[in-house]
Amino acid sequence: MRLILALMLLGSPAAAFDHYILSLSWSPTWCAQGNDGAQCDRRQGFVLHGLWPQDGGGWPEWCDGGRDPTRAESRAMEDIMPPGLPWYQWKKHGRCSGLSGRDYYALTREAYARIELPEVFTRLRDDIRLPASVVEDAFIEANPALDAESIAVTCDDGMIDEVRICLTRDLSPRPCEAAMRECRLRDAEMPGR
Repeated sequence: MRLILALMLLGSPAAAFDHYILSLSWSPTWCAQGNDGAQCDRRQGFVLHGLWPQDGGGWPEWCDGGRDPTRAESRAMEDIMPPGLPWYQWKKHGRCSGLSGRDYYALTREAYARIELPEVFTRLRDDIRLPASVVEDAFIEANPALDAESIAVTCDDGMIDEVRICLTRDLSPRPCEAAMRECRLRDAEMPGR
């Protein structure tokens, strides 16, 4: 396993980025905004949105390169991501990692496995209002390696949207860029599952 991780860290010379963001979406917000499909049918809470290479102020997108994953490899990611999203995330962000699709999915799964989802959100059935900082604090409590500088909660239309965790290329927590869009609402809505 260490050899695989070491190879993934190297990527290709064209992979010009210095860290990752692991993005976890609050699925009920997606559904409350009028979206539908399997993601909403499953009544999920936090789902893996993606692992995004970062280059110090943004993220490269729609790069060329990397051997595409097979359909079976993409479908296998749907236990932790909404249907169809793995392939989309590979095309938009994964190709910019310098990894093959298989290795990018393996690294994405490893990053996701390292984060403990706060139990309180697995039981949330009713809509609530809370400061966005409470979501951040719950993630920090469940993941002692995280601190307030390595996590950002985002909002969309006054609702908790995503938790973004900043990671080094070897998947250790690191401070996020100051320009990251962070929600500071004191009265954010968090739709129930």
